[in-house]
Amino acid sequence: MSTAGFLSQTTMTATADGVRQASEAGTWTDEQLHDRFTRLWRRCALPSSSFDACAAWSSLEGRYAESHRHYHDKRHLAHCLSEFDLAFERIVRPDQVEMAIWFHDIINEPGRSDNESLSAELFRDLAGSGMPASFVGEVVDLILVTTHRQEPIDPDHRILCDIDLSSLGCPWECYLRDTGYLRAEFGGSDQEYCRSKRAFLESMLRRPRIFVTDFFYARYECSARENLRRLLGLIDEWEVSGGEGGTDVPALRTSGFGG
Repeated sequence: MSTAGFLSQTTMTATADGVRQASEAGTWTDEQLHDRFTRLWRRCALPSSSFDACAAWSSLEGRYAESHRHYHDKRHLAHCLSEFDLAFERIVRPDQVEMAIWFHDIINEPGRSDNESLSAELFRDLAGSGMPASFVGEVVDLILVTTHRQEPIDPDHRILCDIDLSSLGCPWECYLRDTGYLRAEFGGSDQEYCRSKRAFLESMLRRPRIFVTDFFYARYECSARENLRRLLGLIDEWEVSGGEGGTDVPALRTSGFGG
């Protein structure tokens, strides 16, 4: 199946289900997101800072509105912020963690392996000398742990990683739909995406725990493992049924594979 054909299928699916309506994304409107971000920016900026919070928002909003984004957009931000609010009392440095949430996916270039480091550098550039150097350094470190390449040790790093992965434990229909959005961002063939997705799913399932904090483990571990196993099973069915040549696996057709 061509990438264009897949994107068309994903777009139709997204339109039909309301593009992950606010009930899934924490009921955040654009105005609420703007107000929340600018309050955070002003709270963290030095009194002498000349970089306006609205200018920072404009830069951030433009990035998250890029046309190639189907999953890592403002709805993903809203989801992460809702999870942050649920875990707020367990966070040691809430302003640093929230700032990292806003910026952890500000760079999202398909096929690149350094999006997180580029995101961290863009935050550093935007903050400049307008925020305490120690604060900027802590946010940069938080953004970098969202590569999920190794288990974090710092308590706030651990909770941020769990926030970023929390959608793995959402209801199956939502998780499968998000798989379609992630597929749309990938850009390669369905077979290439399945190989990449299989490697990710298997690496997650090999971990003793997907969620490293007790709070998120209790909320999402069981449902996340069930979702990952079910998706692996569907990928197996899709490959057996012919892969690029078409599939009669309804659940994967819904998310855009082989349609």
